[in-house]
Amino acid sequence: MKGILLIFITTLSLFILAGCGGNQSSSKTVKVGITGANDPALEKVKEIVKKEGINIKIVQFSDYSQPNTALANGEIDMNDFQTYTFQSDWNKKHKTNIVTLGTTVIAPMSLFSKKITKLSQLKKGDKVAIPNDVTNEGRALQLLESAGLIELDNSKIPNLRDIKKYNVGIKISSLDAGQTAKSLDDVTAACVNSGVASDAKLNPKDAIYREKITAKSKPYVNILSTNAKDKDNPTFKKIVKAYHTKEVANVIKKQFHGYESPAWTYKILQ
Repeated sequence: MKGILLIFITTLSLFILAGCGGNQSSSKTVKVGITGANDPALEKVKEIVKKEGINIKIVQFSDYSQPNTALANGEIDMNDFQTYTFQSDWNKKHKTNIVTLGTTVIAPMSLFSKKITKLSQLKKGDKVAIPNDVTNEGRALQLLESAGLIELDNSKIPNLRDIKKYNVGIKISSLDAGQTAKSLDDVTAACVNSGVASDAKLNPKDAIYREKITAKSKPYVNILSTNAKDKDNPTFKKIVKAYHTKEVANVIKKQFHGYESPAWTYKILQ
């Protein structure tokens, strides 16, 4: 009887161990690169996909060049930090093949000022600062055009040479995107990215003009990216599906206080 009981216990133990081993082998770890120290939306996605045996490991980077370099080198599996335009520009310059898995957020750029309270107060000779990198410079110029301050030639990503008319006579100066908020003490107004505005504690409601979300906003939608060889990875697709849920949309609306909005909820951006 004891022998039979011992065999039963041994068999049961092996069955349990085999089961545990199976669960461990089915768990998948996906390294996702971000910029900055916090991404509440991705943390919520991490929580959702964990139930499906997917473990997201968030890898933090300090600047915009590192996440794509790490992705191309195979050090991470995906990244969550860039826009369509940034990705396209990066691929051209670095001869990489990074592709889009799905959209995440849209973060409107705003025109802030410490010297005036409304757009109509801008006058000839007033200095307006814009970011100097290709992507954000073009976006800022389109923002100024939509505000009626300038007119541009037809160009997908405009630069200063594409300004064909100044309607108010403002003077535009370019500087690093991270310095635009700090420049508000020295200029009349500045075009500031949402992330920079958030770090500087600038309230979107205080902006004298804000980028309108239209079909033209699509190039500036933030995305989840991976290498082309992994574009059909079923695990990555599950992560995108988890991102595009009401739970994550609610986190974005609650945590970002209007700086960012869930991009997949806008039909015009699809």
